This record gives sequence, structure tokens and C-alpha cells, in this order.
Amino acid sequence: MVSQYQSSPSAKADTSTSTSPLPSVAYLGPRSSYSHQAALECFDQAEHTFEPQGTIADIFTAVQTKSVTYGVVPFENSTNGSVVFTLDLFCDRTRSFRDTFVRGEACLDVHHCLLSSAASLKSVTRIYSHPQAFGQCENWLGVNARGVERIDVSSTSKAAQMVVGDAGAAAIASKVAADVHGLQILAGNIEDTADNTTRFFVLAAQPELRAPVSRGEGEADKTLLSFTIDHQVPGALCDSLKVFKDFELNLTSIASRPSRLLPWNYIFFVEFEGHSDTQEVKIALDELRKYCLNLRVLGSYKDMQRRKGQGYRDSKSKVAENGKTS
Repeated sequence: MVSQYQSSPSAKADTSTSTSPLPSVAYLGPRSSYSHQAALECFDQAEHTFEPQGTIADIFTAVQTKSVTYGVVPFENSTNGSVVFTLDLFCDRTRSFRDTFVRGEACLDVHHCLLSSAASLKSVTRIYSHPQAFGQCENWLGVNARGVERIDVSSTSKAAQMVVGDAGAAAIASKVAADVHGLQILAGNIEDTADNTTRFFVLAAQPELRAPVSRGEGEADKTLLSFTIDHQVPGALCDSLKVFKDFELNLTSIASRPSRLLPWNYIFFVEFEGHSDTQEVKIALDELRKYCLNLRVLGSYKDMQRRKGQGYRDSKSKVAENGKTS
């Protein structure tokens, strides 16, 4: 496949600790995780090396220190919402990741399986997985694994790795993980919704890797930013969000995390359609700053959800039209 992300000749990881001259990509490991699969979707294996990391924080650190060129992190799931581990790292409360930005996104269809070395679910007393995976399979677990202990681990592929040879344990992970680790699939497609999708962000820290404004036919961009407001000012959040309406910038995502400076104070995250390098967005952000204590643009990138969203809208339109004629 052709990589979505073409590195400039100077955009490579710090090779003082690496023997590979190719750009490197950090992902949440071990091998066969959904993050690994998303990374392979984004980057050509012939032109990049892939570096598994133990935690999402490790990916941010690897990107910030330039020990890798790119990082791939999960951001949100269509069933279970925001990945709070990633949001907390974007909060950057310790100012550890000031150079790290979002330069791309990828959407991955996620279909979970229950994997085990056991022959059947009857012998399973423990299920391992990532908290997001548990959240995406609540309905199936409530019916088929009620009372079975759930144990959180750092990734679905880590869960699969841990249950190898343990007939009393199972993991929620992908079919790819079953193949890699030689596990039985006790149940397939156990996610709550058939269109279960996780959105990943591609991170970088080298300025030359920032995504340019998309100019191709049918292409569009999005921008992610974080900001804080004075919680003592009535309507402060309303005033800040109204800027997007006034400048006709459509919001695609909004989230918040505790600031940890004061109880019940928050850092807000907003994603909107548009690129921070365009004049209209620059003017809008200047206006937004009037209502914020601080504001940070976390990156602009090509909108890869647009095609998926258009497919959904087309399907919905067909259903509605069918209802009219039936």
C-alpha cells in the first residue's frame, strides 16, 4: 500500500539509539493490537519501521523525544466514547509534550473476539482486556459472562499474550491476535454495535511534518484544540463556543477533562472543520482567545471521517426513502 504520510528526507527519528535509517512509527503494543493494525493502515511497511510501546504515554514520550518519527494513538470510539488516557496526555499538565501535535487521523472498524486456550467459555473464570474493549462489549458480557472477573490491561494484544496456555482465562481482542498467539476464538463479533469504529490520531513533533491545507477535490481538514476558561464568569463556555457558530466552523467533537488545578475546573477539547493555517480560521481563533484563559492548537489534519460519514448519511437517506415508499 502507499503510505498516507510521506516523510521529508530530514524527518526521521533520532538514530543515535536506532540502527534503522527508515522513519519509525510507535504504536500501543504488543504486535496485533488495534493500534498496530491502524498503524499498518497508515504507513507502508516497506518504508517505515514499527515500534511497539507499553502505554499510550510511552508513545507520546517517544514522539516528543524524537526517538520515533510518528506515533499512533486511539482517540475515541463510536460506541464507548473518548479514550481518556489519550485526552489526559493532550492536557499536558506537566508541559512534557509541548512539541507534539496531531498530523493525521485514521478510522478502524473494530470487531472483538473472545480468545482463550480453553475449549469453551464454561472453564473461563477471568477475562483480560483494555477498558475500552470491555466498554464496547457490555451487552455480550452481561448475557454470556455474568460474574466472570474482568481484569484491565494496557492493550487487547497484551491481554491475548497473557492468556496463552491458561485454560481459566480469556481475552477480548481481535482475530489477528488469535492468529498471532495461537488462541481459540470462543465467540466472534461480540461488540455491542456492528459499526463499532475507533478513531486514531497520528502524532509527530517535527515542524516539517505538520499537515498542509488539503486542496484535492472532495478533501477537507479538521483542527483539534484545547482551551480553558474562567469558571467564575457566567456564560464563559457559551461565549467561547459561540465563536464557532459566528464564524461558521462546524464542531465535530467536544470533550473535557479535569484541569487538576482546582476542583471542578476543566480543560475543554474541541475539534472543528477547517485548517489552522487558513485565514478564516486564524481570525476565528484570535476571537476565541478573548474568551479563554489559554488556548492551544493541537494540530490540523485531513478529514478521514468524511467518507465514512457520507456512507452513513447515504444509507440513512436510503432507509428514509424506503420508508416513504413502503
